[in-house]
This record gives sequence, structure tokens and C-alpha cells, in this order.
Amino acid sequence: MDSHIVLLPGDGIGPEVVQAGQEVLETVAKIFGHRFTFETRLIGGAALDASGQPLPPDTLAACRNGGAILLGAVGGPRWDNPSARVRPEQGLLAIRRELGLFANLRPVKVFDELRSCSPLRPELLQGVDLLIVRELTGGAYFGKPQGTERSEQGERAVDTMAYTDHEVRRIVRLACEIAQRRRGKLCSIDKANVLESSRLWRRIAIQTAADFPGVALEHALVDSAAMRLVSQPASFDVIVTENLFGDILSDEAAVLSGALGLLPSASLGAKGPGLFEPVHGSAPDIAGRGIANPVGTILSVAMLLEYGLDLVSEARAVESAVKRVFQSGLRTADLKAANAVTTKAMTRAVTAALDELH
Repeated sequence: MDSHIVLLPGDGIGPEVVQAGQEVLETVAKIFGHRFTFETRLIGGAALDASGQPLPPDTLAACRNGGAILLGAVGGPRWDNPSARVRPEQGLLAIRRELGLFANLRPVKVFDELRSCSPLRPELLQGVDLLIVRELTGGAYFGKPQGTERSEQGERAVDTMAYTDHEVRRIVRLACEIAQRRRGKLCSIDKANVLESSRLWRRIAIQTAADFPGVALEHALVDSAAMRLVSQPASFDVIVTENLFGDILSDEAAVLSGALGLLPSASLGAKGPGLFEPVHGSAPDIAGRGIANPVGTILSVAMLLEYGLDLVSEARAVESAVKRVFQSGLRTADLKAANAVTTKAMTRAVTAALDELH
């Protein structure tokens, strides 16, 4: 298989972890007989410094023409001016919008070897393997009207949580398709006892899930789901929810794994390339020190292989290699390791495990 992959290293530790991801992709290509070509482009603060734009036109054009996109991170203190008209994070929002990436996938799988890294009791984490499917382009973040106004009564701010049946149907359908490939359980999270948009969400979720008889659909209110996520996390398989709730719950779920550096994500659209990135951010305090955990990016590579290039066996191989490395005892500094290894050493261990497995 021939595929062209666009690399967006971005800022902070982004270049270090994207390099790790590229090395894993090159190893996969060698083992499985694929041909991957790579093109590196600017985004975020690095793009601002070079061109004055957080998403330059040539970057967007390259992404439109690529088979998949691997992103590192954007932002950092050197661009952290709240009054700035243009910020690095606008590049990430713009690429999601321009590519129509309406679905954000955030898997959380707890490795048995790392259960002690989480603040939760280890017995609560046994068997945790869940996936949050978050609607990414609607809801309160994008609804209109939105803004602040002054009147004789004082200052008033408005955000509108709006959804159409089409927006709900396409995200729930995707979640059902994913649940079919997993354990067949789907939990739709809303606030239907209060919000009209959630009542539409629940109604459309029921209609859509009826087309998937092998998927068991349940509903949960967002407040009780937040509690269940830390008290019974293993009870979840696939979660689907709207933008604001998904933003909050996916960050809550991140604590289950024990370290942000372990977590991957994918942003997908109806057509065109997907965007794959670790969730940890630019971590400017450790940038350039060679100690960043590359596993979140390496597992994002696994998602790129599965959801971006339809190479499921190759994705499972990468995941198995990561597990083997943790079983061997290797840890990066964020995993409470007394003898932590570097970014490059962890990457070499994963590529070596890939070779050993095949």
C-alpha cells in the first residue's frame, strides 16, 4: 500500500514525538511491505513565527491532499498573550473546520502494568478499555447567537447550544459502527432532563441505533455519567456525546490511564484525511530535553493506521508492541519511573518490539 502522510510537528515537544511517530510508521512499512511518504508542514506557533498565520495556506493544501495527518502539539508560553488577535490554537481549530472533522475519538485503555500510576484504586481499573466519541463541530462552542452585551441591567453573555438532527445522526452512526467492532455496547450521554438540545439528541440516538441490532444502546445523564466514569470505568465500552460534555468527560477519563503522555486521539470527517494527535499538549517545560513520553503519539499512529488507512492488523501490531515494552519494565519520567528512559530510547524499544513480533 502507498500512502502519503502529512506531519505537523507544531510546538513544544511536538517535533520530538512526531519524529517518534514517523519512525514507528517507517518500521510498520518495512515489516508489512507498505510505502509511506512523508511531508512536513508548519502549524501553530511555529507557523505564526514563520508566516504570521497559525495555519498557512500551503499547510492546509498539503493536508487536503494527504492520506492522513499526524500532529504533535500547538501553543506555548511565548505566544500566550490573551489579548493577541491571532493565537497558535486557532490553527488547530481552523484545520478541524476546513477538513470537516466532526468526530473526535479518545480511547482510554489502562495497561495492567501501569495501574499504580493512576490516582484511582488499582482494582477499579481492571479491564478498563473505553472509547469516547465526541461531536466536534456543533454545540455551545459554535452555536449562534454567541457574545457579550451591555444593557441597563448590566453585562450579559450568551452561548447557544444548538444541534440539528443531521449532526446528531452522523456522530451516533459512527459510534454505532465502532461499537459493532468492539464489545457492542454504546452509552449515549446527554442532559435530556433539562436541555431541549439533549432531548433531540436522545430521540435521534434511539432512531439511529435501531439500525444496529447488534449494538446495545443505553442513555446516561452527564452528571451521573461523570461519577460513574471514576467509580465504575470498566462498565463503559463506547461513549458518544456532544461537544461540551465530550470535552469535559474525555479530560476526566484521561486520569484513568495515569499519564496524559499515554493517550492518543483521532479527528475524523465524512471524507478526506483524518487528523491524529496525542492529547498531552505542547509541554513547553520539558521541550528539547528528550524526556517526553512518545507513547501517546505512537498509539495515535495506531489509530492513523486503523481509521486513516484501514490497516487494522498493522494497528494491532503497534498496540501489541507498546504493551510488550511496558511488560519489559521500560518507563518514561511521567510514569513515576526511578530509572526513566528517554523519548528516543522508548521509541527504539517499540520499533524493536515490532520487529520481534513479526
